[in-house]
Amino acid sequence: MVEGVVGLARPHSHHTVQVITGAAGIEIGDGQGGRVECMAAVIPPDTVHEVVRGAAAGRIVHFDPESVAGARLLAMISRADGVGGWVRAGGELCSDAEWFAGVERSATELAGRDRHPAVTTVLTLLPGRLEAGPVRLGELAREAGISEGRLAHVFSADMGLPFRPYVRWLRMRLAIRFLAEGHSLTAAAHGAGFADSAHLTRVCRGMFGGPPSEFGWIAWDVSRGWT
Repeated sequence: MVEGVVGLARPHSHHTVQVITGAAGIEIGDGQGGRVECMAAVIPPDTVHEVVRGAAAGRIVHFDPESVAGARLLAMISRADGVGGWVRAGGELCSDAEWFAGVERSATELAGRDRHPAVTTVLTLLPGRLEAGPVRLGELAREAGISEGRLAHVFSADMGLPFRPYVRWLRMRLAIRFLAEGHSLTAAAHGAGFADSAHLTRVCRGMFGGPPSEFGWIAWDVSRGWT
């Protein structure tokens, strides 16, 4: 969670459900050219969006789409809604003073959604593999007792994202944690499995619309992870 200035962000997407608010209003755009001024918006995961006009005071919270909080938010929106639907959902949140308190309590709980057993196995294995070097789908498939092609299919179906982009997202999360803990950009990049700091910066621009230097990673809560 980041509280403070809500800056401009070029078109980007990330594998989280994002809630963004601005005390004096903000302007959000979608990938189809739509733009809406609003007080708050709920943005679906893996969906191109931008912050056209920021705010001097606001709040940005990212939720894992597989968490209870993420599932609650996803029930309010659709990727097909466009920015108008995102803003309507944001308005619902603003009208519920207790929403943020309740949703943050459940932010790290799993949604309990049924998954293919092989996907569950892979999700358990992945965190320990990110710092060890390349993560290979074939090796994980063998450990999960399934063919590589079948794993690629069920993983995309269950997670809503192909395997490679999902691993890139996990590496970005790990790099953010390192940055919040005070590591240099180069150390965070290498620790999370990126080739170098330039590689990390390119991925960050694609996911968040700007380089790592533009974001308040110190707001990362090490005890709870990415909320």
